Amino acid sequence: MKTITINTEYITLGQFLKLADCISTGGEAKFFVKEATIRVNDVPENRRGRKLYAQDQVAVDGYGTFLVARQG
Repeated sequence: MKTITINTEYITLGQFLKLADCISTGGEAKFFVKEATIRVNDVPENRRGRKLYAQDQVAVDGYGTFLVARQG
């Protein structure tokens, strides 16, 4: 499991996918979340605006599992 560290209260799924190197630009997020299998805390998710908080687990099919951590 890879850890993605944020320094804000939350991050949107679209921004997260870019930080996790699943997509190269934010514009790709809209299409990526519709086509890829993404699970947040074991629940299927397809909203790029979904807010992710510290300790959330994100599984992206083909890219792995990630843990959201808050810096500090």
